[in-house]
Amino acid sequence: MGAKVQEPSLMEVFRRLLEAYGSQRWWPAESAFEVIVGAILTQAASWRNVEKAIASLKAAGVFSPEGLRRVPLEELAGLIRSAGYFNAKARKLKAFMEHVGQAYQDDLRVMFSHEPAELREELLSIYGVGEETADDILLYAGRLPFFVVDAYTRRIFRRLRLGPDEEGYEPWQRFFMSRLRRDVRLFNEYHALLVHHGKDRCRKAPRCGGCPLLDVCATGQAQVS
Repeated sequence: MGAKVQEPSLMEVFRRLLEAYGSQRWWPAESAFEVIVGAILTQAASWRNVEKAIASLKAAGVFSPEGLRRVPLEELAGLIRSAGYFNAKARKLKAFMEHVGQAYQDDLRVMFSHEPAELREELLSIYGVGEETADDILLYAGRLPFFVVDAYTRRIFRRLRLGPDEEGYEPWQRFFMSRLRRDVRLFNEYHALLVHHGKDRCRKAPRCGGCPLLDVCATGQAQVS
């Protein structure tokens, strides 16, 4: 039997990924509003297709809360077709913009000035906004310290033999937020690096050779031994 792989700290994982891939400069958007639209459209979609959908909305002159409320549902669905599940996502966009209009008169600065935990619960009450989408919006648009958990995060850390004893979004988020300093830039960069690593190397069928985490990854060691 080989030697037991030493378990890395969360900051050690972060430092290695940052050294390997560099700063990700995520989220690629011109405004908080664009982050929100992207967070809804990116559900089960590649970012390339989300960018196409956003470009279509801008070209049609409806890329604003009022514009998305005004455009007919069927037309909106056609504009975001490239993002997939376009009928459902059109309804989600409209639901979010209706809420922003009614509650905040489209002023996102006012929305993000609310108490963060209460705002998170409010976002989760909007049709089509789940935990990952809510935290994307809070972290990247609102610059509020909520760690985003996604499928890449769970896959990478399960392979590292790290993570909570129970499954579910809340246990995973609590695992990170109780062990890392609550820093928006750290949470932003860490999540973006995990996404990059999950796409580049730690895929469903992992490419372990040359992985920056290989020597601290029990799964990787088993793959290459």
